[in-house]
Amino acid sequence: MKLHLDHVSGQHPSAKAGSLPAIRDLSLSISAGEQIALIGPSGAGKTSLLHLLACALKPATGQIYLNDINPWRISRSALQQLRGELFLAPQLPPLPPRQRVVTSVLAGRLPHQSFWASLRSLFYPSDIPRAEQALASFDLAEKLFERVDRLSGGERQRVGLARALVSDAALLLVDEPLSALDPSRSQTAINTLTRIASERGATLITSLHHVDMALANFPRILGLRDGQLIFDLPAAEVSRAHLQTLYAEHLHELSTPVTNVYSDTLDGTLDGTLAGTSVHPPKRAAPVVMHCR
Repeated sequence: MKLHLDHVSGQHPSAKAGSLPAIRDLSLSISAGEQIALIGPSGAGKTSLLHLLACALKPATGQIYLNDINPWRISRSALQQLRGELFLAPQLPPLPPRQRVVTSVLAGRLPHQSFWASLRSLFYPSDIPRAEQALASFDLAEKLFERVDRLSGGERQRVGLARALVSDAALLLVDEPLSALDPSRSQTAINTLTRIASERGATLITSLHHVDMALANFPRILGLRDGQLIFDLPAAEVSRAHLQTLYAEHLHELSTPVTNVYSDTLDGTLDGTLAGTSVHPPKRAAPVVMHCR
């Protein structure tokens, strides 16, 4: 699916009155089948941009086009049909706690099923092998019939990603898929998402705090800050200067473990400094000692 944004601004409905838009005057074109990583400090607008692209948030100004269709100028039924071609995987997937994992995964098929088929699948899952295969891609096949409330946070996140695999979406929008995963499973998750998107010819847009993972696995990088597009570059062209500008006053967010990708793309490492600026995580506060009398 191809996308085009023309001077788009957007704000979440719950935002305080008078606050700046989460996305400000953003213009962008994305070709069908591209794989893109969104990076930027916390509060940059990455999640809001994904919600705008998912037609979950209406632009305050500007226009969005998905396959040359403005989703906000079509009928409600046509919009619902268009949304069936999109898949948004939030950072915290909304999984009913008492539901079985197989049912939660197959919920990714709901936009492509009739009402009665969807209702029946809540009690009698209709494509168990498909759900098991999707879970196996994230090393979770053994959790197929487990209850969601018995899963760890990382396991729940991977169940949410497995939903994307069972959907037939032409646009995959994934918000911070690695926040609860260890390094090994993080790489597995990214490899699986990029492979599935390539096999389908689907467009994949992922927001990531892990800058090293973004640079190593995505050919195109969008840098967002304060709701604005700071740069739109091939991964190989993202430099120290770009990252320093993007993460100014938030350099501790670059202190995640880094790999050899920096020696190729940034002419050095970011193991402790960024262009001469110290990049260390904030010190943990000393524990408070409580005295009972």
